[in-house]
Amino acid sequence: MNQITPHGETDALYERVRHLVPEMEWETFLTDIRAIETLKRERNAVILAHNYQTPEIFHCVADIRGDSLALAREAQETDADVIVMAGVHFMAETAKMLNPHSTVLIPDMKAGCSLADSITGADVRALRARHPGVPVVTYVNTSAEVKAESDICCTSGNAKRVVESLGTDSVIMIPDEYLARNIEAETGIRMITWPGHCEVHERFTPEEIGRMRADNPGLVVLAHPECPPEVVAASDFSGSTAMMGDFVRGHTDERILLVTECSMSDNLAVQYPQTEFVRPCNMCPHMKRITLSNIRHALETMTYEVMLDPELASRGRRAVERMLAI
Repeated sequence: MNQITPHGETDALYERVRHLVPEMEWETFLTDIRAIETLKRERNAVILAHNYQTPEIFHCVADIRGDSLALAREAQETDADVIVMAGVHFMAETAKMLNPHSTVLIPDMKAGCSLADSITGADVRALRARHPGVPVVTYVNTSAEVKAESDICCTSGNAKRVVESLGTDSVIMIPDEYLARNIEAETGIRMITWPGHCEVHERFTPEEIGRMRADNPGLVVLAHPECPPEVVAASDFSGSTAMMGDFVRGHTDERILLVTECSMSDNLAVQYPQTEFVRPCNMCPHMKRITLSNIRHALETMTYEVMLDPELASRGRRAVERMLAI
């Protein structure tokens, strides 16, 4: 197999992640990295990686990196024949919606999401029946079936703009109850919610943040809006993972706590080595199902392909495209 990643380049990659990846582990990773680069060329493939992926994926093989909004935007623009989603299943479905003629692969079909699993299309129809005329805003962390029953999608980064764009005093916002409550506090618009929670972010508490502040004087706390409202209130800033990255870029000399999945801190530490990150390590078990070895296997075997019913995909795509238009 031809190696298209020169040794000098892989050495430079390792220099970026060496404080996060042990040298002995890197030798194993390097075999997969070189194979993946060759396979990407042969398949005309791109790898989309969410901010919660581990550094050897995020910084060493990913072509497109970012939060759910960034991945959705970039997925719409790619001309690749094959898209590999280094993320979770709903993200792969979204990529397929936006690229119906591309082959979309997810390396592990069990890479799911507690939010996506919390609600079905039937649940959305029941909510509409109980609240006729109220628009439905659906977080992208949902299945294609749920998106298809919605008026418009949102991410944690654009939820406020999406909700305000509707011009109504009430919104059905699903499935993340905490995101909805946090947006309600920002906008004053009444949210009809669903009891869905992210299994990573719901575990954070104000008491934990208080202990971190006591142990780390001058700590700046950034919380993801999927956290409970009392956690957001105890923080200095709240925003999506992309917004957190923007904040860190402007405050590189600070001591920072990211109240989100712990690989986010690892990936920003590669970009901003001068920043001191305090890490409360809550991992997403679903994101961690994606590895270099199963990305390589996905490209070698063209598995596992994400397929969607065309009619359902078309309806879901409308909700995503309405979001992207905003």
